[in-house]
Amino acid sequence: MTWFRRQHEAASPNAEPDATDSPAALLQDLFGLIAFINQNAGRLPGESVVAARRVTDAVRDVIDTADHDKLDIYAVVSVKGLVNDYLPTTLRAYLALDAEAVDVARANGRTPKESLLDQLNSLWSGASDVRAAARARDADALASQGSFLRTKFTGSDLDL
Repeated sequence: MTWFRRQHEAASPNAEPDATDSPAALLQDLFGLIAFINQNAGRLPGESVVAARRVTDAVRDVIDTADHDKLDIYAVVSVKGLVNDYLPTTLRAYLALDAEAVDVARANGRTPKESLLDQLNSLWSGASDVRAAARARDADALASQGSFLRTKFTGSDLDL
């Protein structure tokens, strides 16, 4: 009875996947993020640029696991989170800081520069786990890792 369906509900649970979920679209988003990192390389600490690019390399490896131009939905969710939210949010939060503040220890005893590197290493670890799960085609591991990334890198955990 389709006349009772709300407009925002999908017409069919078997509808075509969103075009933004395709490996080509994910690569396009990834290349945009890489360009952002490269454009800001002079304002970011050198080791953080390297760490951020390690994350993008791991994400590229995940996208490259696509089978017949399709990527596991859990891999898509993780890749989108890393590329469109977690990594750029982490970098933008650091870039928004006053240059004099990046080497001043915060209440937790860490400087923003140190916190940035810690967060990038955590993102790389998460991206590496997603890569391993995607290569092994382990849907349960991908789902778990996606949940971890959402929990770890949303909101208050980005305390520069």
